[in-house]
Amino acid sequence: MKIAVILFNLGGPDSLEAVQPFLRNLFSDPAIIALPSWLRLPLARFIAHRRTPKAFQIYEQIGGGSPILGQTEAQARALEEALGAGNGHEWRGYVCMRYWHPMTDAVVRSVQRFAPDRIVLLPLYPQFSTTTTASSVKAWNKAAHFKASTVRIDSYPTEPGFVAASVELVKQGLSEAGDGPKRVLFSAHGLPEKIIKAGDPYQKQVEQTAAAIAARLGGGIDYTVCYQSRVGPLKWIGPSTPSEIERAGRDKTGLVLYPVSFVSEHSETLVELDIDYRRLARETGVPVYVRVPAVGTHPLFIEGLARLVRAALAGPTKVA
Repeated sequence: MKIAVILFNLGGPDSLEAVQPFLRNLFSDPAIIALPSWLRLPLARFIAHRRTPKAFQIYEQIGGGSPILGQTEAQARALEEALGAGNGHEWRGYVCMRYWHPMTDAVVRSVQRFAPDRIVLLPLYPQFSTTTTASSVKAWNKAAHFKASTVRIDSYPTEPGFVAASVELVKQGLSEAGDGPKRVLFSAHGLPEKIIKAGDPYQKQVEQTAAAIAARLGGGIDYTVCYQSRVGPLKWIGPSTPSEIERAGRDKTGLVLYPVSFVSEHSETLVELDIDYRRLARETGVPVYVRVPAVGTHPLFIEGLARLVRAALAGPTKVA
């Protein structure tokens, strides 16, 4: 049997020239700006134009482009290997980015050439949101018309492999932080509060992930869930990661920061967490600041994804 696994992620500009069109694609998504297209599309062009200079500076700090594509390709290859051990099926992992290449239409054409018997949609967003998983699935459904049965995985905030990989990484971070008082910050990408109030489960699932990791780390661990990357005038969910860094400075408590909603490195980890928030920690008197890496291709995480795929194929069909 030929099985295609579609790994969804947001994507990122692969060059400085791609920054503005990437931003335009992002803000053109009705899941991001919920306005009629005649308003949304001109507004997206305006926002992209206005934000490009700042985004240029961000991507210049990490070599002129996002590393997310290469890292997601590595995850796809690792997952193929984990799935293909001894079962006789032909597995093919496809990276499908929402806002930059390879984007949905091109990936659909590649999958058509493969002609799979089954298709699994696998978001690389552990926690479900209408702005990430639902948007990627909607774009796929619009472009893909396969006779092969398609199943989808919606979320996996407490999947044992994801949690176990996270625990190993956070333990290493705690060890690096030394013997003084310290607090774990589980930092997730933020969302406007109105999206959560409309029924989006993202915040609840982020908190479930953090609680599952903290439980495995042992009782009494000092931890907080917080949210980063706020933009625009709307009220966002909190507390914010910068405010928690400032609180740790006042408490003279070291920080071990884990990007709990990200499974690969990109501008929000490599610049926001590693540079901007590290500087804030130093300026506000945080005695030690350790940033824990994302799970990436950690074997426990990849095996967890493989379990999710096998379970989706074995269970009742969930049409995307």
